Amino acid sequence: MPARQDLPSTLRRSSPKAQETWIKTHDSAVGEYGEGQRAHRVAFAALKHSFEKVGDHWEEKGRRGPSDAQATRSVRDKPVPTAGGVDANASKDHLMEVARRLDIKGRSSMNKGELVKAINKGNVRQTARARAR
Repeated sequence: MPARQDLPSTLRRSSPKAQETWIKTHDSAVGEYGEGQRAHRVAFAALKHSFEKVGDHWEEKGRRGPSDAQATRSVRDKPVPTAGGVDANASKDHLMEVARRLDIKGRSSMNKGELVKAINKGNVRQTARARAR
């Protein structure tokens, strides 16, 4: 399988179910679009429907569905920035819990949009640390 060699580091630290979701979707997308960035984007889009990025890995969401505004748009629509794997459609309570686990300072005074941005920033930071090890 081509995707096994291309498995991103954040997925190597995730559950086998998250890995399988990405691999199967990636391999299917390679058959449809060819190897490259588009196949990776399709695989991550599918992953984000069932998983969310927490720190340096992906965890299963409590419910399936789009994770942010970009995921609900048509492929033909002009792209908008994604939430980087953060489940921006989750409740504020859930986002607060994720922010607590990532030890994000000032989370209690943040609104939902600020929490999403702070969690994304925390995820990027933890992923960089994990890759440096």
